[in-house]
Amino acid sequence: MTLLDAIISALDALRLQKMRSALTMLGIIIGVSAVIAMVAVGGGAREQVVAQLRSLGANLLIVMPGNVTQGGVRLGSGAASTLTDEDSAAIMKEVPGVQVTAPYMRGSAQLIASGMNWATGVFGVDLGWFEAREWDADTGRVFEPEEISRGAQVALIGQTVARNLYGGLDPIGQELRIRNVPFRVVGVMAKKGQSTWGQDQDDVVFVPLNTARQRVLGRNQANARAVGSIYVKVRDGESLSTAEEDVKALLRQRHRMQPGQDDDFSIRNLADIAATREASARTLAVLLAAVAGVSLAVGGIGIMNIMLVSVTERTREIGLRLAVGARQRDILRQFLFEAIGLAAIGGAIGVLLGVGAAYLISNAAGWPLLIQPESILLAVAFSGLVGVFFGWYPALRASRLDPIEALRHT
Repeated sequence: MTLLDAIISALDALRLQKMRSALTMLGIIIGVSAVIAMVAVGGGAREQVVAQLRSLGANLLIVMPGNVTQGGVRLGSGAASTLTDEDSAAIMKEVPGVQVTAPYMRGSAQLIASGMNWATGVFGVDLGWFEAREWDADTGRVFEPEEISRGAQVALIGQTVARNLYGGLDPIGQELRIRNVPFRVVGVMAKKGQSTWGQDQDDVVFVPLNTARQRVLGRNQANARAVGSIYVKVRDGESLSTAEEDVKALLRQRHRMQPGQDDDFSIRNLADIAATREASARTLAVLLAAVAGVSLAVGGIGIMNIMLVSVTERTREIGLRLAVGARQRDILRQFLFEAIGLAAIGGAIGVLLGVGAAYLISNAAGWPLLIQPESILLAVAFSGLVGVFFGWYPALRASRLDPIEALRHT
């Protein structure tokens, strides 16, 4: 029997038992589709996380006000404004590896323009903000140094604000009233999309930091130079962890913190956030891989059981083949190809279902679809190996039957 004859004979045997073959392949189909969907959805989720973190800017530390204790009562994080412009300038000057710092303050306000109104977040920023966040104007321009220093009444708006206030009109040069204070729109920011915590980063308006203090958000009564937070951008190739420790040491010194005293600020390292999310994604991937592996193993056991039943049912046929001159390797090859055929066909169907499932899940979750060709090849190859592994014993058992005893079988 030639190799082609063995393959044709195996496919004929599977065709004659359609329902049994379909049920046998079910475990393989589930396992392979789970592998494809797992890799595609997991990869898409990681790409989404990376894109969201990248939208915040690369190599960033965020310095925020920390816990403050008054009269023995801990007021909680951000309860007091403990950071200032001077802190930002000191970090820029004294911490090695820092590319730029960006103090800012934020609030919310009702905007009015062109007969429309819109409530959004208002940020008071300086020029360092745009470099730290790697964010530039899509149309128009960002602030000029002179506008920052004198507190000019100019504004930059996000694309969500532009769409809701101006519709299809060009906002550049138009008047925008923030808390009834007139501003001139000088630019529309490039699209950023959703942040890692689900906020629309394009639903925002920027004004110069001094303008925000004087005309929009108001000064802090305890400290006129107070800011809400500080972005610290570290140069490429520099250690974020080292910069974080240096910033912490400097601020403790500037704020006259005693040994053992809690910091009155906190530092968020975006690299740590990325690592945590990556670890969560890997844990989920391992869990899904374990489920897929169990499904493939169950499918393989199903193939072995069905092949053993098939050997028993076809004992007389095997005996007749051996009696008319078939060799043991011919019988071995035929039954092994049947097992491989079951696994391979199941794997192919599983690939189609897996790609479809990944597409539906990514659409529902809003994640990018990332199907890797190597994952498809791996899943199909693994399903074939399952057929070889679990089909070998039944095939070997069939090939070793005694022709005389097999012909006597009823």
